[in-house]
Amino acid sequence: MRDTIAEHYENLARDYDGNWAHSAEYVEWMNRLIAEALDLRPGDRVADVGGGTGLFERALLPRISPDTPLLCVDPSQHMLDQVPADPRVRTVCAGAEEVAEGRADLPYGELDAVLVKETIHHVPDVAATVGGLARLLAPGGRLLIISLPPKLDYPLFQAALDRFAERHPEIADIAAAMRSSGLDTRIGQHDFAVEVDREHYIRLVQRHKWMSVLFTFTDEELASGAEEMRSRHPEQTLRFTDRFGFVLGRRPE
Repeated sequence: MRDTIAEHYENLARDYDGNWAHSAEYVEWMNRLIAEALDLRPGDRVADVGGGTGLFERALLPRISPDTPLLCVDPSQHMLDQVPADPRVRTVCAGAEEVAEGRADLPYGELDAVLVKETIHHVPDVAATVGGLARLLAPGGRLLIISLPPKLDYPLFQAALDRFAERHPEIADIAAAMRSSGLDTRIGQHDFAVEVDREHYIRLVQRHKWMSVLFTFTDEELASGAEEMRSRHPEQTLRFTDRFGFVLGRRPE
């Protein structure tokens, strides 16, 4: 499974940011919410675990200095190669489990803020990984995990929705893992209304570019799924709601 995920992101890396080109508003919206939740202070040591190309770090950078660069951590070197050159950002090729287990080569012994956006579902043991990340936090440090709920309202074909639900942790379970790790924890939900051209969306699905779960289907299955989507959604503009769970944990001072 891990090799499949790695292959997915290596294939996706070259045009990852381009996949969001239809929704600059979403990227700006999500960046703002992340910055508000983490509430960085000058000098904070920050890691974006599963950060990919750094697309969702933009609003954090104004509070980052080259003296304590933000760590963009990702297991795909292909993704990290797309991170824009900036003295305030340092890339680290490692997965969330390696970071949590202390096997990643990080320049900081402790972290003041950790972001994990839509990555936690890739780890086999969510509680262990959350616990390891929590142990890296300095007093007052924040761990923000952003995750979709298992049940999606996306206009995907049914087999993809079912497979996604089987593999995705519940938001409440992520929060429970944080609390068990000694973090003061709260859950929030943020919704984003999506409007996208149906054929553009289907092209993303068929090219494995929208979600990692799609890479687990064959080309024939995706083609069949695309026809199912067209049948279930004859409208040319798809409208649905993206619902994101924000689980924020704070290490007591």
